[in-house]
Amino acid sequence: MGLEPPGASTGHGLAAQTSVATSAFRTHSALEMAASENPLVLHATRAGHIWPQPDLGIHQGQEQLELPIVNSCFSFCTDASSVDDSTECAGMGCCQTPLPANISSFNTTSAPVPTIYNATIQSFSPCSYSFVAEVDLFKFDRSYVSSTNFTSKYIDGVPLVLDWVVGNGSCSTNMGSQYACQAMNSECVDVSNGPGYRCNCSQGYEGNPYLQGGCQDINECEPPDQPLYPCKGISFSVVFLMVCIFALRAEYQKRKLKKEKERFFDQNGGQILYHQIMSKQVDTLRIFTQEDLKKATNDFDESRELGRGGHGTVYKGMLKDSRVVAVKRSKVMNVAETDEFVQEIIILSQTNHRNVVRLLGCCLEVEVPILVYEFIPSGTLFEFIHRNYTSPPPSLDTRLRVAQESAEALAYLHLSMNLPIVHGDVKSMNILLDENYMAKVTDFGASRMLPKDEVQFMTLVQGTMGYLDPEYLQERQLTEKSDVYSFGVVLLELITGKTAIYHDGPKEGKSLASSFLLAMKDGSLDAILDASIVSAGMEMLLGEVAELARMCLSARGEERPSMTEVADKLKALRSTWRAKLVLENGKTERLVMCSSPVASALHDPPSTSTVSTGPHMSGISIETPR
Repeated sequence: MGLEPPGASTGHGLAAQTSVATSAFRTHSALEMAASENPLVLHATRAGHIWPQPDLGIHQGQEQLELPIVNSCFSFCTDASSVDDSTECAGMGCCQTPLPANISSFNTTSAPVPTIYNATIQSFSPCSYSFVAEVDLFKFDRSYVSSTNFTSKYIDGVPLVLDWVVGNGSCSTNMGSQYACQAMNSECVDVSNGPGYRCNCSQGYEGNPYLQGGCQDINECEPPDQPLYPCKGISFSVVFLMVCIFALRAEYQKRKLKKEKERFFDQNGGQILYHQIMSKQVDTLRIFTQEDLKKATNDFDESRELGRGGHGTVYKGMLKDSRVVAVKRSKVMNVAETDEFVQEIIILSQTNHRNVVRLLGCCLEVEVPILVYEFIPSGTLFEFIHRNYTSPPPSLDTRLRVAQESAEALAYLHLSMNLPIVHGDVKSMNILLDENYMAKVTDFGASRMLPKDEVQFMTLVQGTMGYLDPEYLQERQLTEKSDVYSFGVVLLELITGKTAIYHDGPKEGKSLASSFLLAMKDGSLDAILDASIVSAGMEMLLGEVAELARMCLSARGEERPSMTEVADKLKALRSTWRAKLVLENGKTERLVMCSSPVASALHDPPSTSTVSTGPHMSGISIETPR
């Protein structure tokens, strides 16, 4: 058996809306009119049990109070102009007073004050009204005093809300069959403004708790504006919280990355280098940020790789000013070498030799410093010598010129700097060729600065097999003569066309240096030389070049020539060879070169010569002195 909520009326007003959830009636209160009296509003405030409706006009209880309670207010005005023009009942033309809680009946009345009331007041305000109303829904208007606007607007009564309860017991009383909360998933709620109780559906359910099966399970997120189930607000709060967490995490990571960059910058000697730059001791070096170089290399994309070596990977990059550069990411560096590394950067930034790749800048805010060099477009000497040609290979003159330029660059590093620099990894892969095929020595990853007349003891041998100085391997002492030995192997590559470790048929790799020294000893040099450069009249020149290579490959470093001596010898051989060709052939001797685009670009720009080209050959005409 279910129970329906009771009906209610207030004078002539009937309950228009009944709320089971809030145990309240919304209705209209009847008006009591009195002629020749000023308006009066009697206002009741809620006390005790509060529900979401704001400041209701009156509470309905279960018991009549034994003693009467009188609430009153006083409204005064002498003429129409003295009536308050606000919407509040402040005492000038309208007043209000609250009703106490726990009353079950009330009467309203209004009466004039005899000592004040007169004909003047009656002439502009013949009627007054008293009523109980819901405070927030009644707004005073000054026209209500002197016209019938009030009765016209509230012809059905003024808004009013009443509380209601069930029975005279409480939730703790065992009422048996009289218990009104019939629905499952319902709960009993005691009231505080009198006897009785109310029934509510449990959270997650809604309906009529006074009926069996009246509380139905609902989707808490529908409708989204339901205040009891604020899923929408919770979802927004969760999203907002997540956004805040991610933002804070991003800011934390940003600050952490900044501190890490500062730590790497200091660790890699950035402060030392910065002070050197500020003091003008270094004025050609630029310090790049990691972001600068990421943008330049498309985040170090593999398609930008120019080559990989024992000391790092080189990428092709483009700076903001459209300059093309080579960006080298080195491998792990020992922290103990930081000061030395910075000094090497400073020295290399001050190098000024046409055959040494110029260092443009560096990035020190990463774990291993990144170096930025000028870009050399035509590849390495290794590729130039050992690639497969479909046309004649480079001429002997071209090969000797590249050897001479490379030797001059190493001699400059050994002698022309404040502190000698030993390259430490001289090989054909570390000699680049520019757009005019001029030699450029690069890759100083294994380089060391040496005090004058001293050697560097190395705990870890660095270099490339086939080029390593045997004395360096045995004694771990790196000197300028170590570079001389490695250059001797490069010179062999130029005159033999073979790699430092080469394969002769199915046999395992052979050392070019060992094979050459054995051929020199056996008198079978012709068997190891590149056949494309061996021709009549070249025997003596090739023999002298081979002898120079043999000296560079001496087992003892003290028996090897210096790089300055090697460069001078190569220059002298080229000059002597050219002079001899002129004397043997009269006024003009045409040096036949290879006709490929690569080879034709390699010829020396003659100072007093003219360059002529044909469909298959190119050459240099050398004029005899007059």
